[in-house]
Amino acid sequence: MKVSQRISQIPMSGIRKMFDLAGPGSINLGLGEPDLDPPELAIAGMNAAALRGMNKYGPTAGIPELREAVAERFSRYGKITASNVMITPSGSSALLEIAQTFVDPGDEVLVPSPGFVIYGPHAQLCGGKSVEYRLTDGDFQPDIDDIQSKITPKTKMVVVTTPSNPTGGVLSEESKKALLDISEDKDVIILSDEVYDSFVYEGKHVSFMDRLDRAVVANGFSKMMAVTGWRMGFLCADESVMPDLIKMQYHVCASPNMPAQYGILDALPAIDPYLDKAKSIYKRRRDLITSRINSIPGMSLSPPKGAFYAFPSYDADVPSAELAGDLAKNGLICTPGSAFGKYGEGHLRFSYAASEEKISKGMDILSEVMGRLR
Repeated sequence: MKVSQRISQIPMSGIRKMFDLAGPGSINLGLGEPDLDPPELAIAGMNAAALRGMNKYGPTAGIPELREAVAERFSRYGKITASNVMITPSGSSALLEIAQTFVDPGDEVLVPSPGFVIYGPHAQLCGGKSVEYRLTDGDFQPDIDDIQSKITPKTKMVVVTTPSNPTGGVLSEESKKALLDISEDKDVIILSDEVYDSFVYEGKHVSFMDRLDRAVVANGFSKMMAVTGWRMGFLCADESVMPDLIKMQYHVCASPNMPAQYGILDALPAIDPYLDKAKSIYKRRRDLITSRINSIPGMSLSPPKGAFYAFPSYDADVPSAELAGDLAKNGLICTPGSAFGKYGEGHLRFSYAASEEKISKGMDILSEVMGRLR
């Protein structure tokens, strides 16, 4: 059987490729998957919902109670109501549904580089074209001049991530204002991926939820509650486009997971103590991995301000994919910077959503391999 060109032309994620090179017992700092336990209320709530029969189809946009709870919590970033919220089967699904709703064949979508691996393929799956824009060195802010130089009459959307996967960068108020100015001047949509908003270590989370006239925001519960396997997310959008987003979701999944929605609903109002503890754990790990990386000759890392990724640069004359492959063969899984776009070359991505023991062992391997290269 012959598959479609749209899928055959899209490469497999560079994050997943690394696992084929690693042997048993490898230190996995490749996946951004929290190793923490979920909130007890979430698990109990999901189980209770399943036991009382909440296993049928639900509303396409999600149960009203959860939409209300999300609106109440996230109104800290901008006044939103349940009518601005749609529950989705994962943050990734939210991103794809947004792209499918707004991007036409021939449209151009500006995506950050280095940036998460699915933005470009989503544009292509819609028949559009992805165009990489660079992030600034060090603080990883959108390079506004580069964005402006790449906008054409075909540009439909600019994708922003804050906090960023893979860099850990956090958007500044100045960058947000500049992006909104571009959106208004050029009539382009901002797609803001804010799935790591719970994990900002310095400064504050700068959200586009207060500008749903110009932006659509994707977020999720997988990272917040350490329930990546539940595949639960949400998006926020202006009421005028919500019917179209709901229509798209119907054709994707009919409705999101019912028992998991009730688990999240039970846990969400009391989530802050859980998040405070999780953030303190990740911050210790961030400080550890930053210290260890900067002690290795030839490597450099500014402390990431958010998410749970380190994206150090290195000065060895070797492609990042080759270096990551060498590390995998020596028992350390990470991701080459090139997996995140052309401007990611010369970097590696490590996830510190793993124990301090694993981080230390992984950095021992990194130090040994880098020492051989020099």
